[in-house]
Amino acid sequence: MNKKMTALLLSALVLPGLGQLYLGRKAVGGIILVIVNLILLLALFVLLKGLSPVIASQIAAGAVIISPADVTKALAGVSGFGKAVLAAFFLVWAFSVVDIIKYSEKQ
Repeated sequence: MNKKMTALLLSALVLPGLGQLYLGRKAVGGIILVIVNLILLLALFVLLKGLSPVIASQIAAGAVIISPADVTKALAGVSGFGKAVLAAFFLVWAFSVVDIIKYSEKQ
């Protein structure tokens, strides 16, 4: 497998930005990795913000079993923000893949 295909697979299937780093484009790869990590951290905060009331009520009740219905109900309040975070991740992913394709064409 050639280097460009490996870079494309790294960015598309493992983590956006890794392909750029693999090709030696440290600045672009580093920026994409930082943005992806910030988006994933934001997604974790959104998830915890939505689930914190459910987790707190279960701990107060002495049980730690959370039903899927409780999770769905709790996350309904943050679903719009969650969709925005998912869209942002997809955009960064798409940029990473297209960037490698465009960079490969120039080589």
